[in-house]
Amino acid sequence: MNQVRISRRGLLQAALLTAAIPSSVFAQESRPIEWVVGYAAGGGSDVLARTVGDAMGKSLGQAIVINNKPGAATNIAAGYVANSKEFGHLLLTADFATLAVNPWLFSKLPYDPAKDFRPVGMLARFPMLLVISPKVPAKNLAEFLAWAKENGPVTYGSAGVGSPHHLTAELFRERTGLNLQHAPYRGAAPAVQDLMGGQIPFAFIDTASVQQYITTGKLRALGVASPGRLATMPEIPTLSEQGVKDFTAYAWQGLVVPAGTSPDVVSKLSKALQEALNSTQVKARFQTLALEGMPGTPQQMTAYVDAERERWGKVIKANSIRID
Repeated sequence: MNQVRISRRGLLQAALLTAAIPSSVFAQESRPIEWVVGYAAGGGSDVLARTVGDAMGKSLGQAIVINNKPGAATNIAAGYVANSKEFGHLLLTADFATLAVNPWLFSKLPYDPAKDFRPVGMLARFPMLLVISPKVPAKNLAEFLAWAKENGPVTYGSAGVGSPHHLTAELFRERTGLNLQHAPYRGAAPAVQDLMGGQIPFAFIDTASVQQYITTGKLRALGVASPGRLATMPEIPTLSEQGVKDFTAYAWQGLVVPAGTSPDVVSKLSKALQEALNSTQVKARFQTLALEGMPGTPQQMTAYVDAERERWGKVIKANSIRID
């Protein structure tokens, strides 16, 4: 009988000790969370995910591993996550393409952007800059517009058909009446190289891809498609203040999980995301990349994405833009 009582007492003590151990200790022993990015390693999207993932991992007490699955305008990565059952262990960078424009550009997708994911929260947005080649004789937007009207059709580059770079330029064409011709590239980097070489005269490029070339004087930015000037480049005026009223366009990214993920897990991930975006480390890194963090709730992300899908759908339909 004494042995039984001792055994029960030992079990009770063990249970109390276990309860006293922080839950993060167990989280650290669990398998890593996989964060899927639909772009190649080393690019802006990859750097963004790794920066935020590192901070979130520390908050969760759990490793976050980046898995790059580039291709098909993020459809490969999105389809992989949408069809996975790894609930609670899988994240996806869902961006401008994934959630807002691919439904308009493709006749068939390997995922349903409205049904296959649960939003965790927005990550960041990339301001878009009107950038010209050194060979274009313009120092401001007014001079560029006059030059473009005299030399049309003027070719512009983009990161690909349906990219925010492409659609921003199409919106700009609508608003200014310029005669423009699209030259799609496979990503922003080759477009920037041809801008510097003078093969194309201008493009709308995100800040993360072009900031270093503007600060070194290799390219000239005539305007930013944001409501206000950028803190990192305050000398560049907005397009709105130069006469293209209310002209706003961003590339942006959010974080989602498969639709089968439990609300409790989504809430936990969202809290960790907000802590990461508000951390000094992440804010400093974003500033070097000229990114704007977008802390907010899953509900705010849903509202933002819905508005963007409707807005850019109108531009896509008006210009008959399709990928397949």
